[in-house]
Order: sequence, then C-alpha cells, then structure tokens
Amino acid sequence: MAREPDKASMRATLVVLATLGTAVIATTNPGVVARITQKGLDYACQQGMTVLRKELEKITIPTFSGTFEIKHLGEGHYSFYSMAIRGFQILGSQIELVPSEGLHLFISNASVKISGKWKARKNFIKTSGNFDLSVEGVSISAGLKPGFDPASGHCTVTCSACRNHIESVRVHISGSGLGWLIKLFHKKMESALQKMMNKKICQVVTNSVSSKLQPYLETLPVKTQIDNVAGIDYSLVAPPTTTTDNLDGQLKGEFFRWNQRSPPPFAPPPLAFPGDHDRMVYLGISDYFFNTAGFVYQQAGALNLTVTDNMIPKKSKFRLTTNFFGILIPQVATMFPNMEVQLVFWASSPPHLTMNPASLVFTPTLDTQAFAVLQNSSLAPLFVLRLTMNISVTVGATLDRLVGQLELNKLLLELKHSDVGPFSVGVLQAVMSYVVPIAVIPKVNERLQKGFPLPMPAKLQAFNLVLRSHQNFLLLGADVRYS
Repeated sequence: MAREPDKASMRATLVVLATLGTAVIATTNPGVVARITQKGLDYACQQGMTVLRKELEKITIPTFSGTFEIKHLGEGHYSFYSMAIRGFQILGSQIELVPSEGLHLFISNASVKISGKWKARKNFIKTSGNFDLSVEGVSISAGLKPGFDPASGHCTVTCSACRNHIESVRVHISGSGLGWLIKLFHKKMESALQKMMNKKICQVVTNSVSSKLQPYLETLPVKTQIDNVAGIDYSLVAPPTTTTDNLDGQLKGEFFRWNQRSPPPFAPPPLAFPGDHDRMVYLGISDYFFNTAGFVYQQAGALNLTVTDNMIPKKSKFRLTTNFFGILIPQVATMFPNMEVQLVFWASSPPHLTMNPASLVFTPTLDTQAFAVLQNSSLAPLFVLRLTMNISVTVGATLDRLVGQLELNKLLLELKHSDVGPFSVGVLQAVMSYVVPIAVIPKVNERLQKGFPLPMPAKLQAFNLVLRSHQNFLLLGADVRYS
C-alpha cells in the first residue's frame, strides 16, 4: 500500500528545487558585460565632485545663540546669524575599488568658507559686526554599494556608510573694538559650528547619492525599441561586482520580439574578458547578442526581400527576365516568353554569426523563389533555390551605436523545387553570385549602417574607441566625457 509522502520531506524537496533553480539563474552567462576601470572611476569621481561641491555649498546653517559670563557683571548673550557658505573647496578625492564589497569614496584636505553677522549684549553693552569663518582639514569617507533592481533591471547604488572629520574651525570677527568681549564666546561658536558641520556633511553625501547619482544611473537604457519588430534588453541580471581593477556589470544583452517575447533556444557563451585597463569603459558583446537579433527577425518573418529587374544596374548583362533565364534554362523562356522575373528571398532558419580573434563570419541560409510576372501582374512560380552563404562581417562603433558591413565570400546553391521541369542548378551559380552582392547584401548593409544603440547613460559621449574580436565576443573600449 502506497504511503502519503511526509509533508516535511515535501517541503525539503521544494527548498532544494528552488535552490537549484536559483543557482541556474545565477550562473547564466550575460550577453553583454559592461566594465568600468579605475581610470573611468577617476573620471567619474572628478565629475561627481563638481556635483557634490555644489550640494555641500547649499548647506543651511542655523542661527547660533548662547550666553557668556563676564566676571563681576554676570551673564551676557550672543547670536551668530545670516550665515552662508561662500565656498566649499575639495583638494583631494578618490574612488577606490573594494573587491566583493563595492566602492569607497575618500575626500581629503577640503575646506569651507562661511560668512555671516553677529551681535552681543550685556545690559548697556551692545555690539555687532560681521564675521568670516574657515573650516579646515575636512575629510570624508563613504561606502558606495552597487546593486540592481530585479524588477526593472536598473543599477542601484546606496551610501552604505559615511564618516567625516574636521580638524579646525577658525572665526575672524570684525566690527567691534571690544575684543575682550568677543573672546568670551567665539570659542563656543567654533565648537558649535564644528559639531553642526560634522553632522550635515554626511547627510549631504548620503542625500546626493540617492537624489543625484541614483537618478543618473536610471538614465542608462534598459529596454530600447529598435523598430516595430524588435527591442534590445540591456537590463542587469545580477548586482555589479568589484575587483581590485574594475567594476563589472552583467547585462542580459539580447534582442527580443517587442510585442511577443519568448526566450531564444540557445544560451550565451562564457566571456573570457581580457585584462585591458587603458580605456575608461569596456563592453564585451557576445555573439549571443547578434544571434538573438537573427533569431528574432527570422521568427518574425522580417528577413525577406524581393529583387526585381529595376534593382539590377542597367549596363549589366544579367537581367531578371524570362528571356535571360531562358538562355540558362530554355523551358523558362518557352513557357513564359518576354516577361520579367522576380526573386523573393527569405531566411529559412535563423542566421548565425561566429566570432574568433581572426574574423567574424556570418553563415545565413536563404531560400529564394523565382516567379515570372504575368501580364495581369500575377506571379507564376518557376523554381525554389536554397542559398548557403559564407559572409565576412566588419563591425564598427560610433559615439553610441554599433554598425556593421557584410561582404560575400562564398555562395552554394541547391535546387529545392522546380515548376519548369528538371535543370542543373549549376547554371544559376553565376547569376546568384552576381545578384546577391549587388541587390541583397546592399539592402542589409543599409540597415546595418543605421546601427544599434549601445547602453550609454545620458550626456555621456564616447571617444578614442577601440574594437577587437575575441573568441565568442567583441571587446569595445572607449574613453568618455560628460557634456
């Protein structure tokens, strides 16, 4: 007699299955790897200090009031008010990579200039004036923890810790000859201001991360529509990781059907990222990225093209007419004399791109059907060919896009079906070897030259680009500037 499974065992089994499922997701290779080097972080730190300095200069300083003692006369009152920061100078700053933890921001040797008004009174004694205050030896240490939002795929960053220290505060008071009176309270003022600034500086740093840096990171495109067929998914698939040299982000890096998404039937290969560090940023773009494009467009039926005689140069001896084809296949001219011929090309399977250090090779398989165009404009089928091609690919990059260029190396023909009787497919080899390079590939290149967008955040321009082919991926390196 079968026994009902123990509930505890069932729960344990579910936990194991869930853990295994999580492990499979976690070990999935990315389609694109984005890398920021220390050189890139140094530039980011430089730009960030400009923003942070402006935020620190916005610190509001409250009125400070207190009492002081005059021997034999009793207690007096003072007030410092209308205080404003005139400048926050940062002389030293650095972002350090902390392996497996994140980033550490260090600011050293900063100073603050503050001006304001003061007044003091003790019975019949009243005095007032202006003051200048110098905050010297300001240092700040803050941890920055990168992460990601699984729902949106956006990168996130939080300020995990912040500490700051002020070496000294010096007040220079003007506007009164009662120097002995001022000495009674200005030390208290220095101490109170030092405590206030210590508290507010880290508040500004933490708030700047959430209100300035995080919104900027969200300008990095996650899902971008290319046309009415496809989009590109650049969402993060895991939290960014840090090593001693780089900050790496793993991106999904795949094309998808814009209105009908389904996963491709193949997975990204591992990327053996080289240790290049001379550019600020790098993108490792897997062949998976390009092959998902072929899969999506082929599945959508978008990889097709109709070639007619008016697309052939007028001076060419090759014509898309039944009379010309009749020279090679006599029954075509006999059955359909003096008619134009249309060639309809379509991808019968998803095209495939192979990458290695020496070359990029594209191996699409196309079917083409030839039709005779009758006088009533209807089409009469002639034959169907299968074209297996070997094509060299040249990939380039502009400021924010990948572009490509194809060049036919080899073309093989196979006769799939004939509506005009048997013939040797070899007689069409020269025709197809001519038509494909002058009518089909230029149309594809026209689209490839428009390019596909790279994942760049707002107002960031790439320059000094370098592009190299590796096994299974392209490596794009660039320096960047913020405009």
